[in-house]
Amino acid sequence: QVKLVESGGGMVQPGGSLGLSCAASGSIFRINAMGWYRQAPGKQRELVAAITSGGSTNYADSAKGRFTISRDNAKNTVYLQMNSLKPEDTAVYYCNSKIISNRDALFAREVDYWGQGTQVIVSP
Repeated sequence: QVKLVESGGGMVQPGGSLGLSCAASGSIFRINAMGWYRQAPGKQRELVAAITSGGSTNYADSAKGRFTISRDNAKNTVYLQMNSLKPEDTAVYYCNSKIISNRDALFAREVDYWGQGTQVIVSP
């Protein structure tokens, strides 16, 4: 069994910073891409940032220049550092990992796993 556990988030004033982390644990053979998504009330879930196992990154336009995604492969953990936060960044943030579990290693079957979500509120 594989699970993702998020930490971080909370409330911050506009212009402030927050950091999120997400650790994968369980019967893991390999972790491929990892990423962060967010969902604001009444809106669809959207990609914020993603990072490959080799460290290549991809950001939503809204996150470029303000957010930084990173990962520690030894710890099976992905991070999201968010700076210069704006009220429109308010959302529930979810981590996502594309993981091959030990059970699926023979056929290299990759499965999407999601964290439980963590609230980020940016408000004066």
